[in-house]
Amino acid sequence: MTITVAPFLWFDDNLDQAVALYGRVFSDFKLIYHNPGLNAEFEIGGTHFMGNNFGPHYKFNEAVSFFVTCKDQAEVDYYWDALTADGGEPGRCGWLKDPFGISWQIIPAALGQALSNPDREAAAYAHKAMMGMSKIIVADLTA
Repeated sequence: MTITVAPFLWFDDNLDQAVALYGRVFSDFKLIYHNPGLNAEFEIGGTHFMGNNFGPHYKFNEAVSFFVTCKDQAEVDYYWDALTADGGEPGRCGWLKDPFGISWQIIPAALGQALSNPDREAAAYAHKAMMGMSKIIVADLTA
């Protein structure tokens, strides 16, 4: 038996705006269906999402975030700027909240490489540098 698991996002009343933003930001965004004002199903990066406008009973928080691996600083800058614009909020260590309160981690591949460096001193330096950052700056991980 094959099962599927997908995040189901509970929006207050702004699902339509989220679908529009994600469609602009993510080049591989696929809209599966959209009933304006009610619900939608879509894919980003091969991950299937479902969402509904259910009202203000629950809010998104940092307990769940979506991790975006970026190939370089240009990708980090692109996703960071796009998801924090128009009401999004920068966080610490590569985390942010988009305008709808959904948490994202915008992480360059270079961060994982720096943190797993066999030279433990260099890895510790990268960790300390990351802890002082909001948006991850690749050049500052190894400066």
